[in-house]
Amino acid sequence: MVDFEWYRSFCTIYKHNSVSEAAKARIMTQPAMSQHLASLEAEVGEALFIRTSRKIIPTERGKQLYSQLAPLIESLEETTMNFKSASLPTLSSIKIGTPHEFYTEKVLPQLHKCKISVISNFGTADQLLELLKEDKADLIITSKRYQTPGVEYLKFMDEEFVIVAPGHCEIPHTDNLELKERWLSSQNWISYGLDLPIIRRIWREHFKKRPQIRPIHIIPNLHMILKAIGNGVGLSVIPTYILRNSADEKSKVIFKELRVENELFFAYKLKHKQLPQLHEMMTIIRGDE
Repeated sequence: MVDFEWYRSFCTIYKHNSVSEAAKARIMTQPAMSQHLASLEAEVGEALFIRTSRKIIPTERGKQLYSQLAPLIESLEETTMNFKSASLPTLSSIKIGTPHEFYTEKVLPQLHKCKISVISNFGTADQLLELLKEDKADLIITSKRYQTPGVEYLKFMDEEFVIVAPGHCEIPHTDNLELKERWLSSQNWISYGLDLPIIRRIWREHFKKRPQIRPIHIIPNLHMILKAIGNGVGLSVIPTYILRNSADEKSKVIFKELRVENELFFAYKLKHKQLPQLHEMMTIIRGDE
């Protein structure tokens, strides 16, 4: 007789292409997850995945089974969670954690729509995850998706980064990628951190190499970086949502084709997944209301 938990484990393995990652997502041991899969394969009578050195790939039978099971399990879990949410304690407040700049541009303008008290925290992706793990935050906004037991990530937007220069800066008119890279490398740069976050992405994605740049200033605040660019300090990379809300005409976007995208996720503990306040906050941040 098939155990429903075998189906849930199978679908989780399918989504993660990994028994170990699926075990983390379901907060199970890897041997227990492997046993669920082995039991289901024995019941089905054939392999559902092909094992490789790095991941497992679904067989045709596995794909067919997943397409049948996934909508049924999601519907059943949603129904179960709806029953449970009725008995969950209501929160008089919700604790959120975001990068400072994102909060200023995306959360603060929507804050008046919140019907409950919001306790706000700011920090880096690593710092925010620690707040979540320690129950000091109920919901965080992060650009890093760590495989953390009991934590679920939900993508909600792409942020776009572009190169920004002082308004008076003279830009070479060339389509030659090598010449652009050479010119950019010769400029003064302002970075958010010593590891050149996002700047490295631009070099890796467009120039296929590491940047040979030593920033003249490290300023861990995007609004202040934009201010410094306007003052003629140097170049940097800025998300377009900050530029759209900025009235600063002392800076300009250059080499628009050298843009990069970065994923942003909601992250919360699975035990809080069905809290109405959590969903209300995510809806407000998305701007759906």
